[in-house]
Amino acid sequence: MLRADCFLSRTEQGSATRRSGRFDNRMKAIVVTDQAAGTAGMMLVERPEPQAAINDVVVQVHASGFVPTELAWPSTWTDRLDRDRTPSIPGHELAGVVTALGYGTRGLSVGQRVFGLTDWTRDGTLAEYAAVEARNLAPLPGDVDFTVGASLPISGLTAWQGLFEHGRIRAGQSILVHGAAGAVGSMVTQLARDAGAYVIGTGRGADRQTVLDFGAKEFVDLENDVLEDVGGVDLVFDVIGGDIGKRSAGLIRAGGTLVSIVGPPEARPADGLAVDFVVESDRAQLIEIVQRVRDGRLRTNIGNVSTLDDAVAAFNPTARIKGKTIIRIRP
Repeated sequence: MLRADCFLSRTEQGSATRRSGRFDNRMKAIVVTDQAAGTAGMMLVERPEPQAAINDVVVQVHASGFVPTELAWPSTWTDRLDRDRTPSIPGHELAGVVTALGYGTRGLSVGQRVFGLTDWTRDGTLAEYAAVEARNLAPLPGDVDFTVGASLPISGLTAWQGLFEHGRIRAGQSILVHGAAGAVGSMVTQLARDAGAYVIGTGRGADRQTVLDFGAKEFVDLENDVLEDVGGVDLVFDVIGGDIGKRSAGLIRAGGTLVSIVGPPEARPADGLAVDFVVESDRAQLIEIVQRVRDGRLRTNIGNVSTLDDAVAAFNPTARIKGKTIIRIRP
Protein backbone atom coordinates (compact mmCIF):
# COMPACT_ATOMS: atom_id res chain seq x y z
CA MET A 1 0.00 0.00 0.00
CA LEU A 2 3.03 2.24 -0.45
CA ARG A 3 3.47 4.51 -3.44
CA ALA A 4 6.58 4.76 -5.56
CA ASP A 5 5.71 8.20 -7.00
CA CYS A 6 7.11 10.45 -4.29
CA PHE A 7 6.30 13.87 -5.68
CA LEU A 8 3.38 15.71 -7.23
CA SER A 9 3.72 16.32 -10.94
CA ARG A 10 4.19 19.86 -12.25
CA THR A 11 0.62 19.69 -13.56
CA GLU A 12 -0.73 18.79 -10.11
CA GLN A 13 1.28 21.54 -8.46
CA GLY A 14 0.16 24.10 -11.01
CA SER A 15 -3.46 23.10 -10.61
CA ALA A 16 -3.15 23.39 -6.82
CA THR A 17 -1.65 26.86 -7.10
CA ARG A 18 -4.36 28.07 -9.46
CA ARG A 19 -7.11 26.84 -7.11
CA SER A 20 -5.89 29.05 -4.28
CA GLY A 21 -7.54 32.10 -5.81
CA ARG A 22 -10.97 30.61 -6.57
CA PHE A 23 -13.90 31.52 -4.34
CA ASP A 24 -17.14 30.38 -5.99
CA ASN A 25 -16.77 26.68 -6.68
CA ARG A 26 -18.96 23.86 -5.45
CA MET A 27 -17.88 20.48 -4.19
CA LYS A 28 -19.44 17.16 -3.30
CA ALA A 29 -19.73 16.40 0.40
CA ILE A 30 -21.51 14.11 2.85
CA VAL A 31 -23.71 15.98 5.34
CA VAL A 32 -25.79 15.04 8.37
CA THR A 33 -28.85 16.86 9.70
CA ASP A 34 -30.70 14.29 11.84
CA GLN A 35 -28.90 12.89 14.88
CA ALA A 36 -31.54 10.24 15.51
CA ALA A 37 -31.07 8.80 12.01
CA GLY A 38 -27.39 7.93 12.57
CA THR A 39 -25.40 6.89 9.52
CA ALA A 40 -28.65 6.22 7.64
CA GLY A 41 -29.28 9.98 7.71
CA MET A 42 -26.16 10.82 5.74
CA MET A 43 -26.68 12.54 2.39
CA LEU A 44 -24.39 13.34 -0.53
CA VAL A 45 -24.93 16.97 -1.54
CA GLU A 46 -23.19 19.92 -3.15
CA ARG A 47 -21.65 22.52 -0.85
CA PRO A 48 -19.51 25.63 -1.43
CA GLU A 49 -15.80 24.90 -1.30
CA PRO A 50 -14.29 26.13 1.99
CA GLN A 51 -11.98 29.10 2.25
CA ALA A 52 -8.79 29.31 4.29
CA ALA A 53 -9.13 31.46 7.43
CA ILE A 54 -6.17 32.79 9.42
CA ASN A 55 -3.66 29.99 10.09
CA ASP A 56 -5.72 27.60 7.92
CA VAL A 57 -4.98 25.67 4.80
CA VAL A 58 -7.45 24.25 2.32
CA VAL A 59 -6.76 20.61 1.51
CA GLN A 60 -7.91 18.81 -1.60
CA VAL A 61 -8.99 15.60 0.10
CA HIS A 62 -7.79 12.40 -1.53
CA ALA A 63 -8.87 10.02 1.23
CA SER A 64 -10.90 10.37 4.42
CA GLY A 65 -11.47 8.32 7.55
CA PHE A 66 -14.67 8.22 9.56
CA VAL A 67 -15.56 6.96 13.05
CA PRO A 68 -19.30 6.11 13.28
CA THR A 69 -19.46 7.07 16.96
CA GLU A 70 -18.82 10.70 16.03
CA LEU A 71 -22.51 10.97 15.14
CA ALA A 72 -23.14 10.78 18.90
CA TRP A 73 -20.63 13.53 19.70
CA PRO A 74 -22.15 16.94 20.55
CA SER A 75 -19.49 18.64 18.42
CA THR A 76 -20.95 17.04 15.29
CA TRP A 77 -24.20 18.95 15.82
CA THR A 78 -23.31 22.16 17.67
CA ASP A 79 -20.43 24.61 17.77
CA ARG A 80 -18.40 25.67 20.81
CA LEU A 81 -21.18 28.05 21.87
CA ASP A 82 -23.75 25.21 21.68
CA ARG A 83 -25.36 26.64 18.54
CA ASP A 84 -26.76 24.30 15.92
CA ARG A 85 -24.33 23.94 13.03
CA THR A 86 -26.16 21.48 10.81
CA PRO A 87 -26.04 20.50 8.03
CA SER A 88 -22.53 19.54 9.07
CA ILE A 89 -19.89 17.54 7.22
CA PRO A 90 -18.60 14.64 9.37
CA GLY A 91 -15.20 12.97 9.23
CA HIS A 92 -12.03 14.17 10.94
CA GLU A 93 -9.20 12.23 9.29
CA LEU A 94 -7.76 13.13 5.93
CA ALA A 95 -4.88 12.78 3.53
CA GLY A 96 -4.56 15.08 0.57
CA VAL A 97 -2.83 18.04 -1.04
CA VAL A 98 -2.67 21.66 0.17
CA THR A 99 -4.36 23.96 -2.35
CA ALA A 100 -4.58 27.28 -0.49
CA LEU A 101 -2.98 29.02 2.49
CA GLY A 102 -4.71 31.37 4.91
CA TYR A 103 -3.14 34.56 6.20
CA GLY A 104 -0.31 33.88 8.62
CA THR A 105 -0.05 30.18 7.81
CA ARG A 106 3.45 28.81 8.24
CA GLY A 107 5.11 25.45 7.89
CA LEU A 108 3.13 24.16 4.92
CA SER A 109 3.05 25.07 1.23
CA VAL A 110 0.66 24.84 -1.71
CA GLY A 111 1.11 21.51 -3.47
CA GLN A 112 2.35 19.70 -0.36
CA ARG A 113 1.05 16.26 0.55
CA VAL A 114 -0.36 16.22 4.10
CA PHE A 115 -2.40 14.13 6.52
CA GLY A 116 -3.92 14.78 9.90
CA LEU A 117 -6.78 15.15 12.35
CA THR A 118 -9.17 18.09 11.94
CA ASP A 119 -11.01 20.16 14.55
CA TRP A 120 -14.08 18.49 16.10
CA THR A 121 -16.44 21.47 15.73
CA ARG A 122 -15.72 22.39 12.11
CA ASP A 123 -16.91 20.83 8.88
CA GLY A 124 -14.96 17.65 8.33
CA THR A 125 -13.28 15.55 5.72
CA LEU A 126 -16.01 13.59 3.92
CA ALA A 127 -15.80 16.13 1.14
CA GLU A 128 -13.68 17.03 -1.85
CA TYR A 129 -12.06 19.92 0.07
CA ALA A 130 -11.60 20.74 3.74
CA ALA A 131 -10.32 23.81 5.60
CA VAL A 132 -7.97 22.77 8.39
CA GLU A 133 -5.77 24.53 10.91
CA ALA A 134 -2.23 24.07 9.63
CA ARG A 135 -1.00 22.95 13.05
CA ASN A 136 -3.26 19.88 12.83
CA LEU A 137 -1.50 18.55 9.74
CA ALA A 138 1.79 16.79 9.12
CA PRO A 139 3.68 16.17 5.88
CA LEU A 140 2.71 12.88 4.23
CA PRO A 141 5.80 11.24 2.71
CA GLY A 142 5.54 10.60 -0.99
CA ASP A 143 5.93 6.84 -0.61
CA VAL A 144 2.87 6.52 1.66
CA ASP A 145 -0.45 6.17 -0.14
CA PHE A 146 -3.25 8.65 0.65
CA THR A 147 -5.48 5.75 1.76
CA VAL A 148 -2.90 4.70 4.34
CA GLY A 149 -2.42 8.30 5.46
CA ALA A 150 -6.14 8.78 6.08
CA SER A 151 -6.30 5.64 8.23
CA LEU A 152 -3.67 6.83 10.71
CA PRO A 153 -4.70 10.03 12.55
CA ILE A 154 -7.42 8.95 15.01
CA SER A 155 -6.32 5.34 15.49
CA GLY A 156 -2.61 6.13 15.57
CA LEU A 157 -2.79 9.20 17.79
CA THR A 158 -5.25 7.53 20.18
CA ALA A 159 -2.96 4.54 20.54
CA TRP A 160 0.16 6.70 20.91
CA GLN A 161 -1.29 9.06 23.51
CA GLY A 162 -3.00 6.32 25.48
CA LEU A 163 0.16 4.22 25.64
CA PHE A 164 2.94 6.75 26.08
CA GLU A 165 1.36 9.90 27.55
CA HIS A 166 -1.33 8.40 29.80
CA GLY A 167 -0.30 4.77 30.23
CA ARG A 168 3.47 5.44 30.34
CA ILE A 169 4.16 1.96 29.02
CA ARG A 170 7.74 0.72 29.40
CA ALA A 171 9.70 -2.23 28.06
CA GLY A 172 9.09 -5.37 30.07
CA GLN A 173 5.63 -4.35 31.27
CA SER A 174 2.45 -6.24 30.39
CA ILE A 175 -0.61 -4.73 28.71
CA LEU A 176 -4.12 -6.02 28.15
CA VAL A 177 -5.56 -4.55 24.93
CA HIS A 178 -9.32 -4.86 24.50
CA GLY A 179 -10.63 -4.96 20.94
CA ALA A 180 -7.15 -5.74 19.68
CA ALA A 181 -8.34 -6.56 16.17
CA GLY A 182 -10.00 -3.18 15.72
CA ALA A 183 -8.64 0.02 14.20
CA VAL A 184 -7.40 1.45 17.52
CA GLY A 185 -6.64 -1.85 19.25
CA SER A 186 -4.43 -3.11 16.45
CA MET A 187 -2.39 0.10 16.62
CA VAL A 188 -2.09 -0.21 20.40
CA THR A 189 -0.95 -3.82 20.04
CA GLN A 190 1.75 -3.00 17.52
CA LEU A 191 3.08 0.11 19.27
CA ALA A 192 3.15 -1.65 22.64
CA ARG A 193 4.97 -4.64 21.17
CA ASP A 194 7.44 -2.29 19.46
CA ALA A 195 8.07 -0.61 22.82
CA GLY A 196 9.02 -3.95 24.35
CA ALA A 197 5.81 -4.70 26.25
CA TYR A 198 4.15 -8.11 26.63
CA VAL A 199 0.78 -7.80 24.87
CA ILE A 200 -2.39 -9.75 25.63
CA GLY A 201 -5.17 -9.00 23.15
CA THR A 202 -8.90 -9.60 23.51
CA GLY A 203 -11.78 -9.87 21.07
CA ARG A 204 -14.15 -12.32 19.48
CA GLY A 205 -12.99 -15.85 18.83
CA ALA A 206 -12.84 -15.20 15.09
CA ASP A 207 -10.31 -12.43 15.70
CA ARG A 208 -7.71 -14.65 17.37
CA GLN A 209 -5.30 -15.03 14.45
CA THR A 210 -5.62 -11.38 13.44
CA VAL A 211 -4.69 -10.25 16.95
CA LEU A 212 -1.71 -12.62 17.11
CA ASP A 213 -0.57 -11.46 13.68
CA PHE A 214 -0.53 -7.87 14.94
CA GLY A 215 1.91 -8.93 17.64
CA ALA A 216 -0.01 -10.06 20.72
CA LYS A 217 1.57 -12.91 22.68
CA GLU A 218 -1.75 -14.17 24.05
CA PHE A 219 -5.40 -13.89 23.06
CA VAL A 220 -8.52 -13.87 25.24
CA ASP A 221 -11.84 -14.77 23.63
CA LEU A 222 -14.24 -12.50 25.51
CA GLU A 223 -17.19 -14.71 24.58
CA ASN A 224 -15.74 -18.00 25.80
CA ASP A 225 -12.63 -17.45 27.95
CA VAL A 226 -12.48 -16.16 31.53
CA LEU A 227 -11.01 -12.66 31.50
CA GLU A 228 -9.74 -12.95 35.06
CA ASP A 229 -7.50 -15.87 34.06
CA VAL A 230 -5.17 -13.27 32.55
CA GLY A 231 -3.89 -12.46 36.03
CA GLY A 232 -2.27 -9.13 36.82
CA VAL A 233 -1.14 -6.62 34.20
CA ASP A 234 0.55 -3.22 34.32
CA LEU A 235 -1.76 -1.50 31.84
CA VAL A 236 -5.25 -2.05 30.44
CA PHE A 237 -6.23 -0.20 27.27
CA ASP A 238 -10.03 -0.25 27.18
CA VAL A 239 -12.03 0.48 24.02
CA ILE A 240 -15.13 -1.42 25.20
CA GLY A 241 -16.21 -0.16 28.64
CA GLY A 242 -19.25 -1.57 30.43
CA ASP A 243 -18.84 -4.83 32.31
CA ILE A 244 -15.52 -5.61 30.59
CA GLY A 245 -14.13 -2.27 31.70
CA LYS A 246 -15.27 -2.77 35.27
CA ARG A 247 -13.79 -6.25 35.51
CA SER A 248 -10.56 -5.03 33.97
CA ALA A 249 -9.94 -2.65 36.87
CA GLY A 250 -9.38 -5.65 39.11
CA LEU A 251 -6.56 -6.89 36.88
CA ILE A 252 -4.32 -3.85 37.38
CA ARG A 253 -1.19 -4.47 39.42
CA ALA A 254 -0.13 -1.99 42.11
CA GLY A 255 1.01 1.20 40.42
CA GLY A 256 -0.60 0.25 37.10
CA THR A 257 -3.05 2.15 34.93
CA LEU A 258 -6.44 1.63 33.32
CA VAL A 259 -6.70 3.79 30.18
CA SER A 260 -10.17 4.25 28.70
CA ILE A 261 -11.28 5.91 25.47
CA VAL A 262 -14.98 5.22 26.07
CA GLY A 263 -15.59 7.62 28.92
CA PRO A 264 -14.69 7.69 32.62
CA PRO A 265 -14.08 4.16 33.94
CA GLU A 266 -16.92 2.83 36.09
CA ALA A 267 -14.41 1.07 38.36
CA ARG A 268 -10.91 2.08 39.38
CA PRO A 269 -7.86 -0.05 40.21
CA ALA A 270 -7.43 -0.60 43.94
CA ASP A 271 -3.84 0.67 43.86
CA GLY A 272 -3.39 2.38 40.51
CA LEU A 273 -4.65 5.04 38.14
CA ALA A 274 -7.73 5.28 35.95
CA VAL A 275 -7.52 7.67 33.00
CA ASP A 276 -9.96 8.59 30.25
CA PHE A 277 -8.97 11.00 27.49
CA VAL A 278 -9.97 12.50 24.16
CA VAL A 279 -7.38 12.28 21.41
CA GLU A 280 -5.69 15.49 20.29
CA SER A 281 -3.89 16.37 17.11
CA ASP A 282 -0.10 16.42 17.36
CA ARG A 283 2.17 16.97 14.36
CA ALA A 284 5.27 15.47 15.97
CA GLN A 285 3.39 12.30 16.91
CA LEU A 286 1.92 11.99 13.42
CA ILE A 287 5.43 12.16 12.01
CA GLU A 288 6.57 9.42 14.40
CA ILE A 289 3.59 7.24 13.47
CA VAL A 290 3.97 7.55 9.71
CA GLN A 291 7.71 6.87 9.97
CA ARG A 292 6.92 3.58 11.66
CA VAL A 293 4.63 2.73 8.73
CA ARG A 294 7.49 3.48 6.33
CA ASP A 295 9.87 1.35 8.42
CA GLY A 296 7.46 -1.58 8.36
CA ARG A 297 7.07 -1.47 12.15
CA LEU A 298 3.40 -0.46 11.97
CA ARG A 299 0.65 -1.84 9.73
CA THR A 300 -2.64 -0.10 9.13
CA ASN A 301 -5.90 -1.93 9.68
CA ILE A 302 -8.00 -0.93 6.67
CA GLY A 303 -11.19 -2.84 6.00
CA ASN A 304 -13.35 -1.43 3.22
CA VAL A 305 -12.27 1.31 0.79
CA SER A 306 -15.16 3.08 -0.90
CA THR A 307 -15.79 6.17 -3.03
CA LEU A 308 -17.51 9.36 -1.91
CA ASP A 309 -20.48 8.52 -4.12
CA ASP A 310 -20.87 5.19 -2.32
CA ALA A 311 -19.96 6.41 1.17
CA VAL A 312 -23.47 6.32 2.62
CA ALA A 313 -23.85 2.66 1.67
CA ALA A 314 -20.34 1.89 2.96
CA PHE A 315 -21.25 3.29 6.38
CA ASN A 316 -24.41 1.16 6.49
CA PRO A 317 -23.04 -2.28 5.61
CA THR A 318 -25.20 -5.38 5.58
CA ALA A 319 -22.38 -7.46 7.05
CA ARG A 320 -19.71 -6.84 9.69
CA ILE A 321 -16.58 -5.27 8.21
CA LYS A 322 -13.26 -5.78 9.92
CA GLY A 323 -10.90 -2.84 10.06
CA LYS A 324 -11.37 0.83 9.29
CA THR A 325 -13.55 2.05 6.42
CA ILE A 326 -11.78 4.63 4.26
CA ILE A 327 -13.46 6.86 1.70
CA ARG A 328 -11.24 7.45 -1.30
CA ILE A 329 -12.33 10.86 -2.59
CA ARG A 330 -10.02 10.77 -5.62
CA PRO A 331 -8.70 7.74 -7.50
